[in-house]
Amino acid sequence: MSKKSAGSFIGGLLLGSAIGTVTGLLIAPRTGRDTRQLLKKSADALPELAEDLSTSVQLQADRLSEVALRNWEDTLTRLREAIAAGIEASHRERIELKESNSEVSPKSHPSVSDHQL
Repeated sequence: MSKKSAGSFIGGLLLGSAIGTVTGLLIAPRTGRDTRQLLKKSADALPELAEDLSTSVQLQADRLSEVALRNWEDTLTRLREAIAAGIEASHRERIELKESNSEVSPKSHPSVSDHQL
């Protein structure tokens, strides 16, 4: 399971638990007073639940940003290496072209006027 889907799963699990608890309390065969007490306890626990959820989401976001930063740095490194290799290949090709042009210079081939002399 990826880290992103793990964070979503945890958030969904916590939210589903809270909704299930409230629904169960409202449907349960208790007196109004007992139900109100249970709802009050559940409502008192909601800020702690929200804080836990917030902490969990923040941790997942931090992990994802660290992974994204590492991936970006790896991509930049590969790009720098590719650019350097391209520059080097271009430089070698330029040298080879200069060498091949100097071997086939007009001085090495006799011209028509040279034959007439």
